[in-house]
Amino acid sequence: MRDAVSAEELTRTVERLSAIGSCSTPSFSPDGSRLAFISDLSGTPQVWTVPVEGGWPERVTAFPDQVTNARWSPSSDDILAVEVAPGGGLNQQIYLVRADGTDLRRLTAGGSENNRLQRWSRDGATLFVGSNRDDPRSFHPFAVDVATGEWRALSRAAGLSNVSDAEGDRLLLTRSIARGNADAYLLDRATGRETHLTPHQGQASYFGPRFGIDGAVWLDTDEGREHSGLARIDGGALSFVATRDDAELEGAPIDDEGARALLVWNRAGRSELELIDLRTRKRIPGPRLPAEVVGGVSWSRDGQHVAIACTGSAHPLDIWVWRIGDAEMRRVTHSPHPGVALETLVTPRLEHFQAHDGLELSGWLYVPRNFSAPGPCVLSFHGGPEGQERPLFNRTYQALLANGIAVFAPNVRGSSGFGKTFVHLDDREKRFDGVRDIVACIDHVVGAGVADRKRIGITGGSYGGYMTMAGITEFPDAFAGAVCVCGIINFVTFFQHTQPWMAAVSGSEYGDPVTQRDLLEALSPINKIDRAKTPLLVLHGANDTNVPLIEAEQMVDELRKRNVEVASVIFPDEGHGFTKTANRTRAAVETVRWFANHL
Repeated sequence: MRDAVSAEELTRTVERLSAIGSCSTPSFSPDGSRLAFISDLSGTPQVWTVPVEGGWPERVTAFPDQVTNARWSPSSDDILAVEVAPGGGLNQQIYLVRADGTDLRRLTAGGSENNRLQRWSRDGATLFVGSNRDDPRSFHPFAVDVATGEWRALSRAAGLSNVSDAEGDRLLLTRSIARGNADAYLLDRATGRETHLTPHQGQASYFGPRFGIDGAVWLDTDEGREHSGLARIDGGALSFVATRDDAELEGAPIDDEGARALLVWNRAGRSELELIDLRTRKRIPGPRLPAEVVGGVSWSRDGQHVAIACTGSAHPLDIWVWRIGDAEMRRVTHSPHPGVALETLVTPRLEHFQAHDGLELSGWLYVPRNFSAPGPCVLSFHGGPEGQERPLFNRTYQALLANGIAVFAPNVRGSSGFGKTFVHLDDREKRFDGVRDIVACIDHVVGAGVADRKRIGITGGSYGGYMTMAGITEFPDAFAGAVCVCGIINFVTFFQHTQPWMAAVSGSEYGDPVTQRDLLEALSPINKIDRAKTPLLVLHGANDTNVPLIEAEQMVDELRKRNVEVASVIFPDEGHGFTKTANRTRAAVETVRWFANHL
C-alpha cells in the first residue's frame, strides 16, 4: 500500500507541475490597446488577446491543432495572421482571422508543404510567407495578397530565406544554406534584382536586417568576432555599433520608425536589455527583468511600448509591457499554476568544469531541497545541437526535483552562447569530442559530491536525444536509466527521412550523407547498439518530420532483439516535441516514473 500511495503522490505532483501554462509571442494591435499572444490556457496553444493595461483574456482561435505563430495586421485592428501546425508537424498552414474569431480563412494549400509566417508589409496589404511548396529543399519567400489570396514568388534562390523587413518595394532577406552560416540580401520587388549585402569568407551569420532611420541597414552579426553584436551596413561597408566581450547579442528588434533598437544580450545564459538610439548611438540600460531569460520582444507601432515575454527557472513564460522611459515593466499575462507555489521551485547554480582536453564547459545544476547527497542525478542535454541550456522554466526538471532527483543540464562543445569558435567545435568529425564531453559531465557531478555514480540517468530531446543514445552506447556502464525524446539514433536514416530542407542545411553540421557516409555511420549509435544495456524509455511524436518516427522505431526494435529493457510512448497528435497539456503531462509523468524506478 505504501508503494501504491507513493506512486499516486508522484503522479499528482508531476501532473500539477506539467499543467503550468505559458503565454508567449506578443503582438500589438495597430492602435496599441491590445496584445495578441499564444497560450495553452485551453490545453492546446491558441491565440488570445488581452488589453495592454491588463484584464480578462479573450480567446480568438479554437483549432484542434497547436498555433505556432500569430501576428496582428499593422493596418487593421480586426485581422490576425496565424500559423497552425497540423498534428504538431512542420507542414504549418497560414490563416487569416478576425480578432473576435470570425471570418477564418486559410491562405495556404493545406497539404504537406512547410509554410512559415514571416511578417506583414507595413500597409497590411501583403503577408510575407516562407514556403517549400516549389522546392522541398528550400524555403522561398512569397508575397501573399491578403485581398485576393494570390501568391507571388519573390526569390527562388536555394536555401532557407526569411523576409525580415519591407519598405515599399525594398525587402530585406536573410538566407541560410548551411547551419552557422547566414547572409543578408536586399531585394527589389519591382525588378526582382537581389543585392548580396554580406559577402564574406569562412563562417559568419547575419540576422534580422532592418532599415534604419539613417538609411543604413542594421543587423545582428558575428562577422570577424567571437560574439555577435549590432552592426550597420552603409555604402557596402559594415561597422559595429554595439558589442560586448562578455555576452552575445541574440536579437535587436527595431521600432517601426527605424530609430531605436532593444538589444537583448545573452550573458552566460541570462538575458540583459539595453535600449539604443540609432541616430545618436546612445545606449541606456533596459528595465529590470522579472525572470532570467527574454523569450520574445515586440514593439508597438507608435514606438512607445515594448512587449517582452520572460521566463526563468521558477517563472512560467509570461508577457510584460515596458513603456519606454519607465523604470519597471508591467505584467500583462498570468500563466496559471494551480496547486504549485512558484517560490518553492528550485533555481539552479551555474557550474564550470573541464572536458578531457582541457576545454572549459559549463552547466546548470539543480539540487532538490533536503537532498541527501550523493544521490540520484539526471544529465539533461539540450537540442540543436547549436542550442543552449539556459535557466528557463522546465516542468520536467521541477517534477524530477520534487521527487528527490537532481538535474545537471550542461552546455557541452557545440552549444551556442559562448562564441563562434565554441559552437563549431562539434562539427562533423569533431562530434566525437562532443560525445566524450558526456564523461566530463558525469565526473563533474560525482566529483562535486552531488551524484552517486551508480544512480545517474541521461535524457535529452532532439539532438539531446542523440546524445542520450550516444551516452548509453559509448559508455554502457555509466547510466542506470535513460529517456530519449524525439532523438536520432541513425544519421543515415535521419538524412533519408527528414525534411529535404533540413537535410540540405545539416550536412555542414553532421557530415555529407553522400561523401561522408562512413563518418555518419561511425557517429550513429545504432552501430554500437550491441553495447547498450541501460533501461530506456522512448518518447516521440508520430508526426515528427524533423526527426522522423523511424528513429524511435529503430531504438525500440533493436533493443528488444537484445532483451534490453525498453518502453515507448508514441503520441499520435504531436510532432517534434509535445505542446498539448495532456501529452506534455503524460510525457513528464512517464519520465519521472522511469527515473524514480531506475535511479
